[in-house]
Amino acid sequence: MSDELEPRQLAPAHLSDETPADLPGDDAAVQSPRPTTSPTPDDLQAVFDVPVKVQAVLGRSRMDIGELLRLKPGMVVELDRRVGEPVDIFVNNRLIARGEVVLIDSTLGITLTEIVRQEA
Repeated sequence: MSDELEPRQLAPAHLSDETPADLPGDDAAVQSPRPTTSPTPDDLQAVFDVPVKVQAVLGRSRMDIGELLRLKPGMVVELDRRVGEPVDIFVNNRLIARGEVVLIDSTLGITLTEIVRQEA
C-alpha cells in the first residue's frame, strides 16, 4: 500500500450538479457569476466598524538624520509640493483620492476633488 495520495481536482463551490459535462480544461479560466444587483449600504453593514488608517499627505521631504535632529519649533521643512497642489489621501497606505485643504471653524479638513482608480 502506498502512502501517496492520488491527486484530485475539486470543482469550485459555485458549480452545481447541473453543470454541463463539457467543462473547459485546466488551462481555461473559470469565472464565478457576478451579482445581478449593486451592493447596498445594508450589504456592507458587517464592515462598518472595521478601523482603517486614513492619511492626508501634504508633501514629502528627505533629510539626513543630522538635519532631523537639529529641527526646532518654528523651523520650516520644505516639501515637494507647491501651494495649491492637491493633497494625496491614503487609506491603509493605498492612494484612493486627492483633495484640497480647507479650514472649517478653525479645524483643518480635506475636500475630495478626485477619486483615484487604480488598475488591478
